[in-house]
Formats: sequence, C-alpha cells, structure tokens
Amino acid sequence: MKINLFSTFGDRQNNIGEFKAARFNAHNHSYEDGNSQLYAYGDQDLRSCALKSAKKGDYNFAIAALNLLIKRHPENAIDYNNRGLVYFQSGERQKAVCDFNKALQINPRLASAYNNRANYYAEAGDLEAALADYEQALDLDPSHVRAWINRGITLRDLGEYTEAIDNFETALFFGKLQSYVLAEKGRTYHIWGEWNCAIADYHRALEKLPSRATQTDNQTIRLRLQVENWLNELLAPMHPEWEIEE
Repeated sequence: MKINLFSTFGDRQNNIGEFKAARFNAHNHSYEDGNSQLYAYGDQDLRSCALKSAKKGDYNFAIAALNLLIKRHPENAIDYNNRGLVYFQSGERQKAVCDFNKALQINPRLASAYNNRANYYAEAGDLEAALADYEQALDLDPSHVRAWINRGITLRDLGEYTEAIDNFETALFFGKLQSYVLAEKGRTYHIWGEWNCAIADYHRALEKLPSRATQTDNQTIRLRLQVENWLNELLAPMHPEWEIEE
C-alpha cells in the first residue's frame, strides 16, 4: 500500500552547526572528517547533523551520529525516535519500529514517536493499529498537525471520507503545513467523487506553493508535481486540450 505519510524528527535545533565534509572509515565503521571523529562534536551539533544528513538522504551518516548520541544518553527517548525515523526512511522498517517502541518505553508521552510508529503500521497495512497510535499522539498533543494529516490519510484509505475531511479541516486550523493539508483534502474529495471541491483545494494548495522556478526543497517540488498531476487527472477528461504549464 502506497501512503504519503508525515514523520516527525524530534528535537530540532534552531542554530544548526555547520559540519566539515565527512567520509566513512571502512576499517572501524565510523565517520570522520579530516581532523577528528564524530565524538568530538557536542550533542546539539550531532542532532543537527543527523537531521541535515537525513534530509539529504545520507542515512548512514545520520545513523552514525544518532548511534553516538544514544551511546552518550541511553535513556534519551528523542534520540531513539529520531534514529527510528532514519531507519524507516532508509527502508529498515523492523529496526525502525524497535526504536519507536524503545522511545515510548522510555517516554510514554512522546507524541512524535506515536506518530512515527503509526506510519510504520500504516505502511505495513495495519490501519487500525495506525489509527490507535495517531489518536494517542493527538491525545498527548492536540496541535500535532502531522498526526492530523496522517490520520486523515488513513481514514481515507478506510473509505471514511467524511471523517477524513474533518481531520484535514482541524489540521488547517493550526496554520501549519497548509499546502500539504489542502493537497490531501483535495485528494480525498477527488477519490470521493466531489470533483468541484477537489479542484478548489488543489488550486488553493498550488497557490500556497512556490513556483517551480523558485523551488529548492525536494519535498516541495514533489508536492507541486503531485498536485498538478492530480488536478490534470480531473481536468483532462473535461477539457482534453488543457494542460498545466508554468
């Protein structure tokens, strides 16, 4: 089952340290730069480095940084949650869920870990277990926009369109990730057969996204392309000569 879900990388830092180019030492399976090992960096820099590396798709480096953080702080639930997310993104699903479970064992009130574990369940096709974890995340943090979006997507996959729309409407209330919320809300109307509502939400999502010429973030680029494709699916049968261009 292909589901577009939002995971949460916890404990993001505002002041992201700049790292020198790193290389992998195949002999001792650790990362090093020209002068020092990863252990020379402080915790904040390691977490920032892990986040930046994960965003770039350098999962080995991100995991190396998080392994060191966990070695330093074996009872820090956030580091297990973050490493689980990197494992999830790199395709190591079983390691991911083990880390999410460990994070929740240490801190049963970590909403982002419930959201991330729910994404694991959703991708595995266990939508009921996913819904239970999304609901737990929202009980702990009612403003958790990603959990509202993900819960809406999961309800849509179960055919619960009215409730899915309600989740997206709630997510919009918080004023975050609005282009993503509108895209998924539009997709729900699309699948439901409410095409006018779908077209309106697709247009609203595109209005909130930068043009292709000014985009630098890969996620934003993918979202715009996805919304344009969905919109074309609706418009092409009605107007075969139409095609969205910029």
